[in-house]
Amino acid sequence: MSTPAPPRASLLLLAYLAFVSLGLPDGLIGVGWPSIRADFDVPTEAVGLVLTAGTMGYLTSSVLAGFTLARLGVGRLLAGSTLLASLALTGYATSPVLAVMTACALVLGLGSGAIDSGLNAYAAGAFGPRHMNWMHAFFGLGVAIGPLIMTGALATGLSWRWGYGLVAAAQLALAAAFALTVRAWRDRGAAGAGGPGSPAPGPQEAAAPVRVRETLRLPAVWLGSLAFAVYVAIEVAAGLWAFLLLTEGRGLTAGVAGACVSGYWGSLFVGRVVQGIGSERLGSAKVLRGSLLGMAAGAALIALPAPAWVAVAGLLVLGFAAAPVFPLLMLTTAERVGAAHADRTIGVQIAAAGLGGALVPTGIGVLVGNTSVQALGPALTVLAVALFALVTATSRRR
Repeated sequence: MSTPAPPRASLLLLAYLAFVSLGLPDGLIGVGWPSIRADFDVPTEAVGLVLTAGTMGYLTSSVLAGFTLARLGVGRLLAGSTLLASLALTGYATSPVLAVMTACALVLGLGSGAIDSGLNAYAAGAFGPRHMNWMHAFFGLGVAIGPLIMTGALATGLSWRWGYGLVAAAQLALAAAFALTVRAWRDRGAAGAGGPGSPAPGPQEAAAPVRVRETLRLPAVWLGSLAFAVYVAIEVAAGLWAFLLLTEGRGLTAGVAGACVSGYWGSLFVGRVVQGIGSERLGSAKVLRGSLLGMAAGAALIALPAPAWVAVAGLLVLGFAAAPVFPLLMLTTAERVGAAHADRTIGVQIAAAGLGGALVPTGIGVLVGNTSVQALGPALTVLAVALFALVTATSRRR
C-alpha cells in the first residue's frame, strides 16, 4: 500500500492563516462597537444591521462558491475572495456613516463565505483529519486575536478604524499570497487519506461532471446540511446562554461564570488540536461517533438540576467533545454524497451552518425568556440527540 503524500507546507500555512483571518472580524466588532456606535451616533441595537448584512452575504456566497468552484479553481476563488474581504474591511475603516459600514458588511460576508466554502472543499480532498481539525482550530485563534488588536488600538489612543485597517492590510497580504500560489492549489486529493476510515477522492474522480439538479436530489445533501445547522446551533447556543444559566440558574458570580464560559470556548480549541491527532490514528468514523455521544453526555450534565460544578463540567465536556465534529463532518462529505457532488454539497453545508447558528440560538433565547433559564440544558440535549440521529442517517452511502 502506497503512503499518501503529505500536504504542502506552504498551502497548509496559507490555509491556517486564512482561517485566522476569518475569525478576526468576529473578534473586532465586539470590542469596537461601543466606539463605532458613538462615532455614528446610533443606538446599541443597530449592530444587528451590520450582523444581518454580513450573514446574508456569507450564506449567499457559501452556496454559490460550492457551485462555481470547479469553473474558477480554488486558487482563484481564494485570491479573489480574500481581496474582496480586504476591500470590505478597508470600507469599514473609512465608513462615514453606518449605512456604508452595513454595505461593506454584506461585501465582507460575500468574501468570507467563499473563503470558508472554498478552503473546506479543498481541505476535504487534500488534508487528513489532523490538519482539517487544526485548520478549524485556527478560526478560534483568529476570534481570540481580534479583540486584542482592537483593544490595543483603542488603548494607545487610536481610533477603532485602525483596528479594521490593520486587519484589512493583513487580508491584502494574504490575497497576494493566494494569487502567487494559484497553480499550487490545483491538485488536491494526493494527501486526502489522512488516516484510517477517512479515504478521500482522487482528483479525477472529484472532477467528474454532474448536473446541479443531480446533486440537489441527493437526500444525503440535505440531511448532512441539516446536521451542520444543528451542530453549529449547539456550539453557539451553549456559548451564548451558558453565562445566564450559571449566574441566574446556578448561583455563580459573574466573574466565575465568565471564566467558565471562556473555559468552554477554550475546550473547543484544545479539543480540535488534540483530537486532530486522535482522529488520524483511530479513524474519523470512530472519533466522530464518540464525539457525538460525548456531546449528548455533556448536554445531559448541563440539564441536570445539580450544583453549579456539574453544569460547568457539562460545558467543558460538551466543548471538548464537539471540537472535531464540524471538521470531520466536512472531511467526510465525499463519502456521504460522492466525490462528484462534494464541492457543491460543502457550499450548502457551510450556508446551513451559518443559518443554524443564527436562528436556533435565537429561538432558544425566546424559550428561555418565556420559561426559565433551566430550559437551556434540555434544549441542548434534544439537539445533541437529533444531531446523533442525523449523522447516523447521513453516514450511509448512496
